[in-house]
Amino acid sequence: MTCQTSSAPRTIAFIGAGNMASAIFGGMIEAGYPASHIIATARSRETLDALEQRYGVNTTHDNADAVSRADVVVLGVKPQMMHDVCQALTPAVQAKKPLIVSVAAGITCESLERWLGGDLAVIRCMPNTPSLVGVGASGLFATPQVTDEQRALMDDMLTAVGIVEWVEEEGLLEAVTGVSGSGPAYFFLFIESLEAAGIELGLSAETARRLAIQTARGAAEMAFTSEHEPAELRRRVCSPNGTTERAVNSFENDDLRDIVARAAKASSVRAAEMARELDQ
Repeated sequence: MTCQTSSAPRTIAFIGAGNMASAIFGGMIEAGYPASHIIATARSRETLDALEQRYGVNTTHDNADAVSRADVVVLGVKPQMMHDVCQALTPAVQAKKPLIVSVAAGITCESLERWLGGDLAVIRCMPNTPSLVGVGASGLFATPQVTDEQRALMDDMLTAVGIVEWVEEEGLLEAVTGVSGSGPAYFFLFIESLEAAGIELGLSAETARRLAIQTARGAAEMAFTSEHEPAELRRRVCSPNGTTERAVNSFENDDLRDIVARAAKASSVRAAEMARELDQ
């Protein structure tokens, strides 16, 4: 797969080239996007030198200079820094009118437009940490000014590090946060708990961990590749009156489904709270 939508690749500036941003453009480059059309910014010269050496991208300390050369600007700074960064970029953004893409949790499109001077095409993206290993999940929302070509470019960019799901209402990104944004931690907790259970049953710590991780990995791969929905895969593993059925019944008796629903809702509610806090 070649990660570009036309014969003339767009220049993309990543403002704040942290782990998530570098995962995205690293995946793009691996998928065929030219490193010469990517600009990364960071405060540390050491960081910029490392990015140049590893990926061959253009780098600069000057955020405004990067914006002035870009067709797409990916804002990857921490949410608490976004207001100040945007205000400093407003003249360059208004002069260039690039597509604005934010990967910062909790910052609404309305806030980004207001901070950057208005009349802009804006996309909010909620990626998750497995993007760092190429199997991420990203939820996206686009304002009406975003063109079909710009949507297609975002599809190309983010499918290089996982799957892409668009939502038609910005508020649904809070649900995306509750399911996939925060979701990796839920599975890490389950792996951690299964590992502890194995140790309690007599396995060594190393064996319990390896078994728990590989089992999670295998189950996810089966769910990803199977034509059957996860509920059917679960039923097929649960032989009547067998060991797995006994374990699953224990989960059901302890209201695992309600526990998961409450956790996802708690994450979603916190995402909405953060949006209100950061908008003030």
